[in-house]
Amino acid sequence: MMKIREHKSFVRFWVASASSTFGMFILTLALQVLVVVNMGGSAVDVGWVSASRWIPYILLGLLAGVLIDRFHRKTVLVVTNIGRGMLLVMICLLAVTEVINIGWLMIMLILFGVMSLFNDAAYQSFVPQLVPRPLLIRANARLEQVSAVAETSGPAIAGGLVSWIGAPFTILVNAVSYLFSGVLMATIKHKPLEKSATDGRIGKQIKEGLQWMYRHQYLRTLALNTHAWFLFHSMMITIFVTFILIELGFKESLLGFLLAAGGVGAVIGTSLSNRAGMRFGVGKSMAFSRILYGPAVILMVLSPAANDSDTQIIALIFVILGQLFYGFAMGIEGPLEMGYRQSVTPLHLQGRMNATLRSINRSMVVIGAPLGGAIADGIGFRQALWISIVGLILCGLWFALSSMRKAQFKEDDE
Repeated sequence: MMKIREHKSFVRFWVASASSTFGMFILTLALQVLVVVNMGGSAVDVGWVSASRWIPYILLGLLAGVLIDRFHRKTVLVVTNIGRGMLLVMICLLAVTEVINIGWLMIMLILFGVMSLFNDAAYQSFVPQLVPRPLLIRANARLEQVSAVAETSGPAIAGGLVSWIGAPFTILVNAVSYLFSGVLMATIKHKPLEKSATDGRIGKQIKEGLQWMYRHQYLRTLALNTHAWFLFHSMMITIFVTFILIELGFKESLLGFLLAAGGVGAVIGTSLSNRAGMRFGVGKSMAFSRILYGPAVILMVLSPAANDSDTQIIALIFVILGQLFYGFAMGIEGPLEMGYRQSVTPLHLQGRMNATLRSINRSMVVIGAPLGGAIADGIGFRQALWISIVGLILCGLWFALSSMRKAQFKEDDE
């Protein structure tokens, strides 16, 4: 049996990815503190700064896919990681010298988002060049495990660093993580693409990528279902924090603990993902995950308001279980979805396939997040969560009843 650790190029890629992934989750909190504490910004300023990182995904997503398929993916990973590190160094210097403002910070974060967009597309497309096809799910499981651990511990690490050295120097630590990742990426050896995608007009190549995704027997259903899932998922995530603090009455000190439960579930799920895919099949395992999201959120919605110690304990149990199941579902599904998409897509189309899916999913987040907040303000937190639950359940049923449930990792259905 082939083992992941025997592929030294992937091991280096895994270490480099871990460095940048932890940096990403630390950066989010560090930027929020920088805006509010160091720059005296408002909640609106925090919102604009956060949104600026995702604007490029909406505007340039399809173009990025074409360019990724034209260029060497390792080169893109090296340049974008080092570029993001240098941008963060600049932000730190401008913050320390107190010459930064919200406008300049947004401009630099838009540039950061452009590089992140290209890095994400190259990152997802590069794995099939590092490991053989039978190891794709296992390789993606290792990457998802790192992401789950980073998502769980990153905010806590960021909080400690910010309180110890301040937000600007925490951002400098992030810069070092990206620079290290870029340098290590540069040492990776990989097999070249079998087919070049450098010929042809950009519009024609964008169309080719869209046709591949939306005409494929299984990828079409997977893509459309995932777009809908991201809409309702983003609604739920937007409402969740305020629901915990306001509706349930938990203190801020418990919020990180509750969010960490989702990360624990994700780590467990990724550990079992490959085994589930081999035993039950990729399609059925993913269908199980999609069905699990709705009931997981139902557990959280049924939590009673924490009016006394008894109801607080009950509410804690419901929320923790809901978070565990939600994270578990994401952990099971993530490596299987990524591995399947990579396995059925030709190498020369990997960039367009990944960028197309990711950019449209990000567009759903841009729609779903403010929509969820508006619904919650209008009719209440629990009612808004019930709307997201209905959406997640419908996505699960749609997936489970579609042809996608028959998808198998090893079949050649290109």
